[in-house]
Amino acid sequence: MLIIETTGATVRRTGRSTDCHLDFKLRLVHASSTNRTNPSMAEARTESWTGKRIVVSPVEVTNFLGSIPLLQQLPGTSIQKIAEVVEPLQFGKGEVLLREGTPEDGLYFLWKGEVEVSIPNSMGSHTLGLLKSGDYFGYASAELIKNLNKSDVTAISEVICFVLRNENAHLLSSVSIWAQQPDESEVALLERILELETLEVDLYKGYTKPDYPSFGGNVYGGQLLGQCKLQALAAASKSVDPALLVHSLHAYFLLTGDERMPIIYKVERTRNGHTFATRQVSAIQKGRVIFTMYASFQRSMEGFEHQESMPNVPTPDQLLSQDELRKRYFSDPRIPLKKREKWAGGKPTKSSPLDVKEVDPIDEVSKEALPPWQSVWMKSKGKLTDDPALHRCAAVYASDWTFLATAKRPHRTVPIQLLSLDHSMWFHKPFRADEWLLFVVTFDFTSRLRALDLDGIGMTIQQSSPRASNGRGSVYGHFFNQNGELVMSASQEGLMRKLQKSDRSVAKSKL
Repeated sequence: MLIIETTGATVRRTGRSTDCHLDFKLRLVHASSTNRTNPSMAEARTESWTGKRIVVSPVEVTNFLGSIPLLQQLPGTSIQKIAEVVEPLQFGKGEVLLREGTPEDGLYFLWKGEVEVSIPNSMGSHTLGLLKSGDYFGYASAELIKNLNKSDVTAISEVICFVLRNENAHLLSSVSIWAQQPDESEVALLERILELETLEVDLYKGYTKPDYPSFGGNVYGGQLLGQCKLQALAAASKSVDPALLVHSLHAYFLLTGDERMPIIYKVERTRNGHTFATRQVSAIQKGRVIFTMYASFQRSMEGFEHQESMPNVPTPDQLLSQDELRKRYFSDPRIPLKKREKWAGGKPTKSSPLDVKEVDPIDEVSKEALPPWQSVWMKSKGKLTDDPALHRCAAVYASDWTFLATAKRPHRTVPIQLLSLDHSMWFHKPFRADEWLLFVVTFDFTSRLRALDLDGIGMTIQQSSPRASNGRGSVYGHFFNQNGELVMSASQEGLMRKLQKSDRSVAKSKL
């Protein structure tokens, strides 16, 4: 018996056009007989039918299509649109779904039953293999000249397929993995940073482009978390049903990334379930794993609820931006004039993807030791696409922006090297990352929470650094939205040691 395993489909993109062509691929896995004919099946399919249109619950359609790896790589809204336009067709045993030599008429997603793929010949047919629920076959093309089907596909049991016709083939193509944006200049920088190139199912490539934040040749830790479903988490998110959102992740930074080289993200589908799914993502550069992450996804459900109260801090409109604070140093009399002139005439810094406003700005001139907490408002510059998975990835990126630096506030008299070792996050409620986020850092977290009360908009992020020892510093944080809901929590540990002149920005183990 010949068994065939499907490996997915390829999508061709030309610039920003929506033209796409899907080639169904088959891979030989096992064959006890490499040449088999089936005359009886050939007799049963002397006529072909187009299938009977049936009614299927929209929820069932969406749930099934959300499990197809090919579609999981698309923006979540695309899957919803595909679910609305596919035709549910039922075929009886022996009916021909596709006939060799006939024009392509759409992409078939096999929901129930089994079909046989074969090539007719003078003796009956040569069977190539069987397809089961979850497989897909056929072609969907927006081009005027259609290809011809290269084989017969025949039902060997009662079959139900969802068919995406050629007129809707454009839904299989998009400018980004998050949305069909008409112009890249209109896309927020943070969303572009967290973009991926799809190489094949569960394999992605990420880049650090010239306008992205640079840290001495090293890839920023938050970018690795975000770039890895936004890029690591982005890759993982593009391997699950869009109805499942990440609820926790645990990541380890193994080697420093090189921003001059692309990063390959490999996703392993550790567990698939209706309510929960688990993914492992490895970030690979120069043949070495530089980062690994486990992420768990969950379908929304009702449950018990309780939380800490939300604190109160000054609102963003009462605070200065980082650019405004930087300009104040240009006229600070404590700084030598030549140094101020050098700062003022220096090269312009690269644009930050985040708006950041510190509640208690650090005095860069003073070396006074500070308590291990801080309060920082932040949000994405520009509006992000309305995809819940994208906003969670963006929040992961933002959470690493000032998080670990909290641990060195009590040690400002010496230069300190900080490198992320691990990062964990838990997502409790939906939120938007393009609305204000506030890091409120406190050493005595519980008492600080009780002393503060929110009066403003945005998301409040509680952070603390309770301990630094053995060359490591730890930080913890909690995120609140503008409605006072605790929406996310985080923890991070990093290497924390005195900066030596011999330290170089090369890819080396942090251990």
